[in-house]
Amino acid sequence: MNSAKVKATLDEAMAIEGALGACLVDFQSGMTLGTAGGSGMDLEMAAAGTTEVVRSKLRVMGALGLKDRIEDMLITLDSQFHLVRMIRDTDSLFLYLALSKGPANLGMAKFQLSSAEQKLRA
Repeated sequence: MNSAKVKATLDEAMAIEGALGACLVDFQSGMTLGTAGGSGMDLEMAAAGTTEVVRSKLRVMGALGLKDRIEDMLITLDSQFHLVRMIRDTDSLFLYLALSKGPANLGMAKFQLSSAEQKLRA
């Protein structure tokens, strides 16, 4: 995955209405491969914490014998949405997007993040 494609994807994610910060994360290592925005938000910490959420869900799915894949996850806070979009056809990548609840349109944000994910894979 080249850095120009990662930057373009994160720029596209930051263009989503209400976007506060975005990053591409390898959940095997918990490391970010790129970040955008995040003023006042520690995206490295968010990536590391969200990595644990993804790993935990995968463990539970394994314990339940589910042969499915995670498409996306939503964490709803009082003032923010945090979207996690798994990158299809990779072993360990996800896009993380924090949105301000006020201006964000959750349905549109999920659609746009899915579009950004597809372009990342192209």
